[in-house]
Amino acid sequence: MADFTNRPQRKPLGERLIDQGLINRSQLELALREQKRLGGYVGEALIGLGFLSADALAEAMASETNTQVIDIGAAVIDPDVLKLVPHEMARRFHLIPYTVENDLLTVVMADPYDVVAIDTLEKQCHLQIEAASAPDGDVMEAIARNYMQGISIDDTMDKILRDGFVASEDEVGSAPLVRLVDQLIAEGVKQQATDIHIEPDEKIVRVRMRIDGVLKRSVLIPKPLQLAITARIKIMSGMNITEKRIPQDGRIRFPFGKREVDLRVSILPTAHGENIVMRLLDQGKMDLTLSSVGLSKTNAERFKRAIDRPHGVVLVTGPTGSGKTTTLYAALGEINSEGVSIFTLEDPIEYRIPLVRQTQINPEVGLTFASGLRALLRQDPDVILLGEIRDGETAELAVRASLTGHLVFSTLHTNDAVGAIPRLIDMGIEPYLLPACLAGIMAQRLVRSICPGCKQPMEDPRKELADAGVNLKPESNPQLWEGSGCESCGNTGYRGRVTINEVLLMDDKFHDAIVQGASVAELGRLAAANGMRSMFMDGIGKALQGLTTVSEVVRVSRAH
Repeated sequence: MADFTNRPQRKPLGERLIDQGLINRSQLELALREQKRLGGYVGEALIGLGFLSADALAEAMASETNTQVIDIGAAVIDPDVLKLVPHEMARRFHLIPYTVENDLLTVVMADPYDVVAIDTLEKQCHLQIEAASAPDGDVMEAIARNYMQGISIDDTMDKILRDGFVASEDEVGSAPLVRLVDQLIAEGVKQQATDIHIEPDEKIVRVRMRIDGVLKRSVLIPKPLQLAITARIKIMSGMNITEKRIPQDGRIRFPFGKREVDLRVSILPTAHGENIVMRLLDQGKMDLTLSSVGLSKTNAERFKRAIDRPHGVVLVTGPTGSGKTTTLYAALGEINSEGVSIFTLEDPIEYRIPLVRQTQINPEVGLTFASGLRALLRQDPDVILLGEIRDGETAELAVRASLTGHLVFSTLHTNDAVGAIPRLIDMGIEPYLLPACLAGIMAQRLVRSICPGCKQPMEDPRKELADAGVNLKPESNPQLWEGSGCESCGNTGYRGRVTINEVLLMDDKFHDAIVQGASVAELGRLAAANGMRSMFMDGIGKALQGLTTVSEVVRVSRAH
């Protein structure tokens, strides 16, 4: 148990962080000014400015108080333990009860130095308190997730109908309906869904969530609730509540614990009412490092060679929903520093990045990728991120920017890395410019990961690999795994996703082939000779490591 008695006067948190070498004086002064302007804690200001990670702050606090750091992010806490601390008290002191053993209650706290909170808890619970530490955002998220489990979505719907609900938009402000919509969104966040679909049918409204790339049924909503739920979501996302004839788009900032989750909302009229799709952009779960993308060691080294160049175009290609933007953000996070000027043009801005100037495209007022890029080049950038190269004008400007000393990141919709070359030529880029300006092209897909809770060896791995078209040496002894299905993965055998990739690096060998109009097959052979490993084989490598299955790799890459 941490000893909080007879403690000498402490230095302020900022000074202690300087003593530990985690920040410098100028960073602290800026954070203190930001704290004065916005309120809150200096630790929050340091994290918001990108000077310190939440995990580093938690480790620093824990080391000072001799407490352990607990990963509270995925913890499911016993309801009987939760009852020991009222919800309001947990929120007020930024803490959550974790375990009880004999007369000792372990409490995970954002600030294990908070003696007032510990004294209050001892009086409330009549137990000894042992403080553990976790990042503030993780604690507040755990509070929201665990305390919300008291009433289910079905219970909320039953209460609304039982209380004499009137099927009209006049009910959108009623507390039970507000809670119902909040619960639907919170369920999507907890399940780590990327999209929530609210689909009206003739006699029912179906809710499905895209989890690990696959749509799964969530709940069925009685038809009488449809109008009010749609109106409530329109109000939350700033749409016209009375307009039901045309598609509408909006955005919601949904508080979940300490953090906010962005939702891009799209509404489309259908025969049975308005269909709603909400795309979840959860910045709190985003790790801006290349290691989080899941690249193999070889591909990580090749991609890093491309992004470490002082100038050139770096492309990430793949279909919608393959994680292209996330990979580009991770690349920016790798090179982001006070010494580099980074600008982005995005449609929409998905995640906020410290030190990066981000601009939202708005074609209605003439701010397109092309016009925005022209203006941006006058802002003295070192690195430019273009959300997408959609037309010849944008492609030409991106190439021109790279040839004048800028590093340009962007995405392109092609099936593989080599396919980006003819696509750019089709857009009007002169073939002779491509070898000089293209620093690297990475194609990627997302495959589902095997659930660690029910992972088991596969019985006949050689047959599985042979059926997929993988040539094996007679003496090889491959091992593959699969998920048998359990409660934590919804009996699918999969939980989470990982990328499979191929990285094409350009050099002088490509010049003659591109200028002479070589076919995609010829360019592919040249890329393989230059060290590129296909997405399919990268996926097979990850299957052999136990990260995914061969059938999943085949399903996503379509390579046999």
